[in-house]
Amino acid sequence: MTSQSLPSSTRPWTFWCKPALFVLVAVIGLYYVKWSPYYLKSFVAADSHSIGGSIINDHPDSPLSAALAYAQVYFLAIWKAAVLAVILGSLVQVLIPRDWLLRAFGKAGFGSTLRGGLFALPGMMCSCCAAPVAAGLRRQNVSVGAALAFWIANPVLNPATLIFMGFVLGWQFTALRLVAGVALVLGVALFAQRISRPEALPDAAVEAVEVASNVDTGSLLTRWMRTLWQLFWTTIPIYVVAVLILGAARVWLFPHVDGAMGNGWLWLVPLAIVGTLFVIPTAAEIPIVQTLMGLGLGTAPAVALLMTLPSVSLPSLLMLRKSFDRQVLVAVALLTMLVGIVSGAAGALLL
Repeated sequence: MTSQSLPSSTRPWTFWCKPALFVLVAVIGLYYVKWSPYYLKSFVAADSHSIGGSIINDHPDSPLSAALAYAQVYFLAIWKAAVLAVILGSLVQVLIPRDWLLRAFGKAGFGSTLRGGLFALPGMMCSCCAAPVAAGLRRQNVSVGAALAFWIANPVLNPATLIFMGFVLGWQFTALRLVAGVALVLGVALFAQRISRPEALPDAAVEAVEVASNVDTGSLLTRWMRTLWQLFWTTIPIYVVAVLILGAARVWLFPHVDGAMGNGWLWLVPLAIVGTLFVIPTAAEIPIVQTLMGLGLGTAPAVALLMTLPSVSLPSLLMLRKSFDRQVLVAVALLTMLVGIVSGAAGALLL
C-alpha cells in the first residue's frame, strides 16, 4: 500500500510563501547581477566586436604578483555573483519543498538530467558561482546527473556568452560551442550518473518526504543561517586558496604565443588540460581566445580553450568535493578535457 501525498488545500499559506520568496530573491538577484549587465554588454559586443581584454597576460615574471593581481581582477568580477550563489544555494534548501525537487530532479535518468540543464539557463553563472547552488541541490538529494547538468550548463550554455561569442568571434564559433556544449552537459552528466553510487527514489519515498517536509523543525531564519554557514564554510575558503594558486600558476600554464603555434596536437592537448583546470569569470574565455588567436594561436587549441575554460575548473571541483564522489569529479574533469580535444579537432576542420 502506498501512502497518499497531502492535498494542497491542507497546506498553510506560509507553505506557498516560501517558494515565492525564493523566486523573488532569484529574479531580483539575477536581474541585478546578470541579466541587466549582460543585456547592456551585448550592445558593446555588437558595436566593438570585443568585450574587454584578456586577463591572463600580465606579470609574466612574478608568480606572487600574478597571483595577487589575478585574484583582484577575478574576485572584483565575480563577487556579486558568488554572494548571490551562496544565498541561493542555501535558500534552495530551506524554501523549496524537497519533494518538489525530488519529483523534478530526483530520479536518475535522461529526463531529470535534461531538466537540470534547462533549469541552469537563467542563471548564467560561471562554474565556481554555480557550484554552491549545485551543492545545495545535492544536499536535497537531487540526482547526480541533474545536479551536474545544472552546474556545467550554467557556464557552457550561458545564452549571454553565446551571443557575445557570436559578435566577437563569429557565429560559427557559437554554433560549434552550442552543439559541443549540449553534448558535454548531457554526456558528462549521464556518464557520471552511471558511475556514481546507486540512487533509488521510488514514488512512495518521495511522498514520505512530502509529508515530512510539512513539519517545521525550528524557525526559518535559524535553519537558513545554519545552512548558509555550512555551505559557505565547505565551499568558499578552499575556493579562495585555489584561485590564488592558479593565479600564480598562470605564469607557467599559458605559454608564450606566437605564429608558430598552429593546430597541432602539441598545443591542443595541453591547452585542453589547462583550460579544464584554470578558473575564469563568466565569458572571460572570449577575450582570452580572441587575444591568443590574434597572437597566432591556431583554431584547434583556441576552440579547446573555448570549451574547457568555462566548463569546470579546479576550484569548482574542489568546492563540490563533499557533494559528489571523487570518481565522479575525476570523470567530469577527464571528459571535459576529452570534449575540448575533440571540439578543437572539429574546429580545425570546420572553422
